[in-house]
Amino acid sequence: MVDLITLGWRERLALPELGIGMLKAKLDTGARSSSLHVDTLEEFQRDGATWLRFTMHVGRRQPLHVACEAPALDRRAVTDTGGRRTERWFIRSEIQLAGQHFSVDINLTDRRHMLFPLLLGRSALNGRFAVDPARSYTQPRPPLATIDPP
Repeated sequence: MVDLITLGWRERLALPELGIGMLKAKLDTGARSSSLHVDTLEEFQRDGATWLRFTMHVGRRQPLHVACEAPALDRRAVTDTGGRRTERWFIRSEIQLAGQHFSVDINLTDRRHMLFPLLLGRSALNGRFAVDPARSYTQPRPPLATIDPP
């Protein structure tokens, strides 16, 4: 068996392809998919493919307004914790966490009433990390390298 890096139930990570150098995330082994908060979302066509343009605020004390674009991966039904099923757009984006870089399917939704703008589900965690619910922020902040938005 492979030794997995043990993370806490909340961690800081980066989404470099989206130009987000640091974002707080809740790691949730009970959720299958990962979800990212967006304030606005619109679909458009580029070179015959569906793309998504979305905005979000990063940070609480001095929120930074971030505009992102990504190719649409899929549109799927997602069941939330309350049992409600909704259709959500998915993108695939690179995550930088605990010294690792990996791609994850992420659905875009309104999480404004949640404490964390990103929920990292078990599909992203499986085979990479173990989660200790008694720990928080076990990893250093992602390097503050200049990340240019798309």
